[in-house]
Amino acid sequence: MRSLKSLGRHPLINGLAVLAVTQFGASLVGLLRENVLARIFQNNLGVVDAYIAAFNPSDLLFQTCVVSAMGTVLVPVLAQYKARGNDREVAKVLSGTIGMTALLFGCVALLLAIFFPLLIPLFNIHFQGETLRLYIQFGRLALLSNFLFVFGNAYGQYLVTVERYWIYGVTPILYTLGTVFGALWLTPIVGPFGPMYGTVLGAVIYVILRMFAVRLHGCRLGISLWHPDLPEMGRLMLPRVLSLGAFQIQLLYLNGFASALGKGSVTINAFARNFQSVLVGVVGISVAQAVYSRLSQAAAKGDGERMRMYFRSGVWLALILTVLGAIAMVILAPFEARLVHLSAYLKIFTISLSIYAISIPFESISHIQYRAFYALKETILPAFMGVLGGAVAILVGWFFLGVYGIYALALGYTAGEIVQTVFLGMVLPSRMRKRLRSIPVSYDIAKAEVELEEAEKNVL
Repeated sequence: MRSLKSLGRHPLINGLAVLAVTQFGASLVGLLRENVLARIFQNNLGVVDAYIAAFNPSDLLFQTCVVSAMGTVLVPVLAQYKARGNDREVAKVLSGTIGMTALLFGCVALLLAIFFPLLIPLFNIHFQGETLRLYIQFGRLALLSNFLFVFGNAYGQYLVTVERYWIYGVTPILYTLGTVFGALWLTPIVGPFGPMYGTVLGAVIYVILRMFAVRLHGCRLGISLWHPDLPEMGRLMLPRVLSLGAFQIQLLYLNGFASALGKGSVTINAFARNFQSVLVGVVGISVAQAVYSRLSQAAAKGDGERMRMYFRSGVWLALILTVLGAIAMVILAPFEARLVHLSAYLKIFTISLSIYAISIPFESISHIQYRAFYALKETILPAFMGVLGGAVAILVGWFFLGVYGIYALALGYTAGEIVQTVFLGMVLPSRMRKRLRSIPVSYDIAKAEVELEEAEKNVL
C-alpha cells in the first residue's frame, strides 16, 4: 500500500495524469469546434472547406521548419544542460533556437503570403469564387498564426524539459476555444472571418501564457540568432523533416483533390479522418509510447529476444483494441455525424469513415514499428517509409478520384498506411537480427513474464 501511495506521488505519474486529462480536454474542445463550425456554416460549408484547407500550406512549412527541430532534438539538448545545472546555457540554446527558427520561418512565410495566389496551382486547390477568395485570406492568416506558434512551441519544449505540464497542456485547449469564440461571437460582426480571427486570438493567448510560464520558472530569454549546438541539431532533424513533410504534403494534396468535388467535400473528408485520428492517438500512440522505454532498454542491452517480446506484446494489444474500436466507430457513425452536424451527408460520411477505419490498426501498429526503429537508433529508413506512404496515398487518391470521388481520399490515405506498415514489418526483423544478439531468456522466463504483464498493465 505504501508503494502505491508513493507511486501516486511520483512526478512522472503526476505529469502523465496531467497530460492525459488535458489531452482528453483538447479532444472534447476539438469536437466542439467542429460542431460549432458545421452548425454556423451549415448552409455554406465552403467557408469550412476554405478554413480547413487554408492551414495545409502553413502547416507544411511549420512542421518541417519548426516541429521537426523542436519536437525531435530540442528537449534532449535542453535536458542535457539542465541536468548539469547550467540554466544560463539552457536560456542561450532556447533563445538561439527561437531566433533562428523565427527568422527562417518568418522569411519563408512572408514570401508565401505575398505570392499565395500564384502558388494555388502548386497546392492543387480547385476552389472557385468566394471560397477561393476566403482560402487566400485564410491562408495568409494561418501563416500569421503559425508564426506565433514558433514561439509557443519553443516555450512548450522548455516546459516539458522542466516537467511543468499544466500550462503546456491547457494552452492547446484555449487555442481551440479561440476558434469557437470567433465562430460564435465574431462571425456576426465580421462574417466568415470570425473563426479565423478567433484562431489568431487563440494563438496569441497560447504564446503569452507559455511565455509567462517560462519566465515564472526562472528562464530569462535574450535575443539571439545563433548557438553552437544548432548545426548538430539541424543534422539530427533532417530525417524528421522528411517524414513530417511527407505527411503534410499528403494532407495538402488530398484536401486539394477534395476541393475539386464541390462544397462540403473537404469538410466531410476532414471530419471523418479526425474521428479516425482520435482512435489512433488514444490507442496506437499511447501503446507505442508505453512500450517505447522497454524497447529502448532491450535494444541498449542487445537483448533481441526481450525486444521482440515487448514488440509483439504492443502490436497484439494495439491490434485488438483498434479493431474493436474501429468497428464501434463505424457502428456509431450516425451519432458521430450528428455531433458534427453532417447528418444530411450521412451516407457519404459513413462510407468515408468506414474506409478510414480500415487504416486505424495499420497506422497504430506503424507507430510501434517506428519506436522499434528509433530504439535501434535508425531514423533514415523510417523517414523513407513515411515518404513512400505519403506518395502512395497521393497517387491512389489521384488515380481513383474520377471513379470513386470523395471516397478516393480515404482510400488513398488507407493505402498509404497499409503500404508503410507492411514495408516496415518486412524490414524490421532483419534490422533486429543485424543490430542485436539473441539472448536466451528461458532461464529467467518467470521474471520476463512478470515484466511483460506489468508493461501491459501500464499500457492499459
